[in-house]
Amino acid sequence: MSQRKVAKLLTGHLVREGGGVKLQRYIGMERDNPYEPMLLFDFFDSGNPLDYIAGFPSHPHRGFETITYLLEGRIEHQDNHGHKGVIGPGDVQWMTAGRGIIHSEMPKESSRLTGLQLWLNLPADKKMIQPAYQEFTAEQLAYEALPNGGELKLIAGEREAASSPVKGIATDPLFFDIKLPPESEFLQKVAESHQCLVFVLKGELLIDSQRIASKEMAILSSGDEVHLETSTEACHCILIAARKLNEPIARLGPFVMNTQEEIFQAVEDFRNNQF
Repeated sequence: MSQRKVAKLLTGHLVREGGGVKLQRYIGMERDNPYEPMLLFDFFDSGNPLDYIAGFPSHPHRGFETITYLLEGRIEHQDNHGHKGVIGPGDVQWMTAGRGIIHSEMPKESSRLTGLQLWLNLPADKKMIQPAYQEFTAEQLAYEALPNGGELKLIAGEREAASSPVKGIATDPLFFDIKLPPESEFLQKVAESHQCLVFVLKGELLIDSQRIASKEMAILSSGDEVHLETSTEACHCILIAARKLNEPIARLGPFVMNTQEEIFQAVEDFRNNQF
């Protein structure tokens, strides 16, 4: 086994998106997509409705997947294909934009809104598939009690004891919500072919003796195993891994394709109401 180490530590950059929603962006500021297939990672956490209530009015996507995982609050979403729903605390929405979708994501006012959104690329042969949703409540997702008293929630992927209901994702991802008590550890095999990151929501974590603090993200080196440890403080973290596609990436806002010609076509199709 070759354990992954911390290759890079990332902190969030304050951005405003949609109607002015206040976010911390960890991935997506770069121009060369160094963490593919992870194209974007945004974290939002506010008790002030003015930071989020304007939401994300109708906007398009093509060529990738968006994953919204909510920890607190509620978000209503609807699209031009007739899908509408509300996700709440602990729920996940996995949207495959494929050939094109126009949707809105509008938070409901609550005492706090906390969650994250991840964009995962699609391979060239799946960029123009039909749009699709997979949406699961916290109760529908799989859980595993860890031997050290911790808990693992499987948003995507599988382990020996449990598997996520999210299926058919092109990049074969792992997406785990992990809670570890003090003085504990967690081991997970991760294919060498996968990009891998850990995001600390609360507490602190050690990876190969390197400390990752709350609201820091660790991009991990190559290897086939992830070893997480806690010291005197408990930790709540997110582990994500997904297969690298090693394909050209052309990107313009909400469109992610392989060539500039495909980007131009996406813009034209959107303008001509062909999504």
